[in-house]
Amino acid sequence: MAAIPYQLLRGTIVSPATSTKAKAAERDRKREEKRQRRAAKGPGVFAQMKQVFQMTREREPNILWWMILLGLGVLLVFLLIGVALGNWITWLLIGIPFAVLAAVILLSRRAERAAFSRIEGQPGAAGAALSTLKRGWIVEEEPAAMDPKSKDLLFRAVGRPGVVFITEGPVNRVEKLVKKERRRIGPVIQNVPIHVIKSGNGEGQVPLNKLTKQLRGLDDKLTKEEVQVVHRRMNTLQNRLPIPKGVDPMRARPDRKGMRGR
Repeated sequence: MAAIPYQLLRGTIVSPATSTKAKAAERDRKREEKRQRRAAKGPGVFAQMKQVFQMTREREPNILWWMILLGLGVLLVFLLIGVALGNWITWLLIGIPFAVLAAVILLSRRAERAAFSRIEGQPGAAGAALSTLKRGWIVEEEPAAMDPKSKDLLFRAVGRPGVVFITEGPVNRVEKLVKKERRRIGPVIQNVPIHVIKSGNGEGQVPLNKLTKQLRGLDDKLTKEEVQVVHRRMNTLQNRLPIPKGVDPMRARPDRKGMRGR
């Protein structure tokens, strides 16, 4: 008696063609999941460096040659040290990672300059430049004040030097925004230093690529805990609703009939 296939006993028959299609669909599903995981992680280190290099090269076509010259210069220094010590091979091998590091640092500096030059003159450029500040600073993404007519902006940062206003617009015109913001936050941050930095390329202004350096050069006046307190106090102003003129909030009384319902 011939053996009865197991699939026939269960009432199902799987043909070779159907099995092949199922395996192909499973492979496609796994490939799609892998692609989605890679997309969620974002580009890798080398992919990011390639993007940075391409962006920088658009602004500075000779960046590759400058990187090579700097790397060779570092290698030459290590080679001379090795010759003087009678072991040039070891020192040359030690110098290779330092040469690569020097070239990468040069690329990052030029890339930052290229990025600033791309956004220079655009509304909100100062805010984008402030986003490169490292820890120790609390930077608000949205402008703290804006002139609706001239479109001048005022950004705000809080750090150990105190509160810093960063303005966008002509020097004389932004003074109105600065005075208005001083009056607004002054009562809640008494005795806290307020600095004003005017961004731009005109006289009395700080270029975008030197903006963060200007902030880091300010003297520290507050502790880390005081920075958090100052930031919280200024945030309370943003949540307050304007009170109509002629209304005394201390004498306001609720409408009891309205609460009970008529």
